[in-house]
Amino acid sequence: MIGEITYHSTWLHRLNPSMKLMAFLVVFIGLLFIHNPNFLLYFIIGATLIYLFATGHTWKMIGLLALPLLIIFVSSATAMIFFGEGETTWYQFGLIHITEESFYRGLHLGLRSTVFGILSLIFALTTRPVYLFYSVMQQMKVKPAYAYSFMAGIRMLPIILEEFQTLRQAMKVRGVVFPRGVKGMYQKVKQYSIPLLAQSIRRAHRIAVAMEAKQFTKQTERTYYYKMVISLHDLLFVILLGAWMLVTFYFSMEFSLFPVENVR
Repeated sequence: MIGEITYHSTWLHRLNPSMKLMAFLVVFIGLLFIHNPNFLLYFIIGATLIYLFATGHTWKMIGLLALPLLIIFVSSATAMIFFGEGETTWYQFGLIHITEESFYRGLHLGLRSTVFGILSLIFALTTRPVYLFYSVMQQMKVKPAYAYSFMAGIRMLPIILEEFQTLRQAMKVRGVVFPRGVKGMYQKVKQYSIPLLAQSIRRAHRIAVAMEAKQFTKQTERTYYYKMVISLHDLLFVILLGAWMLVTFYFSMEFSLFPVENVR
């Protein structure tokens, strides 16, 4: 199937998805209140090691997915560095005004964006959507009708991609050529979007009928093919996250690379 990704299972794949999701959300919220670039830098180093060696994906896939992180860091940091405000001017030319304050604020913004990006990638690469929705239903008590609807929607994405490839090859065989420029782009979007949208509506209708036939209504008591449980493994993961935060805090205090601790 188009879009199939191969990987080997690691200890992160064996965690309960709901526990992992909640733990990452707590880390996300905690990082919003940290304004020390030294802490964020050391946190990124730890997250990068996990991303490289514990996600179980190929080096090619890891490298490709890491490229947007670099773009996010550069774009978010440079916008603040070049056009930020401050009193200690380092460089000024036209609209560009780099100050000491804007430099560290931009660096802090770039590091924070990168942290969120790496953690999101770690979660996405080590969590199977099916297990996540089963866990959400069993541990977080989300109604099966909603969870299965989201799961069905995600499962439709590879099918839509496959239909897009088929449609493109059919147009190529028939010799369809689009003009260059905005007009050609508009025609291309129109030719592709209408059949894909029509097929998606038909498929969504069939899924809705099938779910009603299988009693996906207000009934909450159901049996599950996958039984998701919270184990000692998940507790050790939470302890590891706490230890990771403490070690990062220690390194940021003892081995500061930037002469600022608060860039708000």
